[in-house]
Amino acid sequence: MKPVAALFDFDGVIVDSFNAHYGAWSEAFEELFTKKIAPFPHDTHSGKAPILIAEYFCERIGKKDRAMDLFKLKGEILHRGELVPELLPGVREIQKWLSENMIPYGIASNATKKFVGNSINQLDINYSIYFGLEDYVNPKPDPEPYLILAEALKISKSDLKNTWVFEDSLTGTSAAKAAGMIPIGIMTQYSESELKKKGSQMVFPTLLEAYHYLNSLKK
Repeated sequence: MKPVAALFDFDGVIVDSFNAHYGAWSEAFEELFTKKIAPFPHDTHSGKAPILIAEYFCERIGKKDRAMDLFKLKGEILHRGELVPELLPGVREIQKWLSENMIPYGIASNATKKFVGNSINQLDINYSIYFGLEDYVNPKPDPEPYLILAEALKISKSDLKNTWVFEDSLTGTSAAKAAGMIPIGIMTQYSESELKKKGSQMVFPTLLEAYHYLNSLKK
């Protein structure tokens, strides 16, 4: 069946923004502590809220009490908009398909709303409804981000079970499943087996392959 709505994570699904984010973390960390930052902990922190990532980096040098300082400075550096994330394959194609089929869609990200909005404008992609970290009390893996987005898209509670959520992280996949939606895995950082084990109903390498699948469904 076609989805009644399509919800998207941002980083790893629509864009590859790792270099922009890690570059901002590195610059902020060195400015605060005059030290090189640790490698990013993909296995444990991909998709998590930025404040948790800040706590991780600060804990590594015994400065957990400075996590908020790091979080704020990283945000300031990132929001300058000097580093543009890379658009991933299939975004424009799947947007066109969703629009032609009158299927509502939007973004719910654990990144800041300003970063998501800046990136949307820089890349000229048509996402008019999007949410970021500032919009939630409880970020992913809590279902709140996707439930807020569903409400904004006017998706009825009875249609949540037919709402597709495109996610690349295990954190986000858990959020989509907890929201009663259909997680669809995108393999930009985890394998098919890892995503399916967490709850993904289908898995695609990128949104381009997801678009081809959707386009093959009966009209």
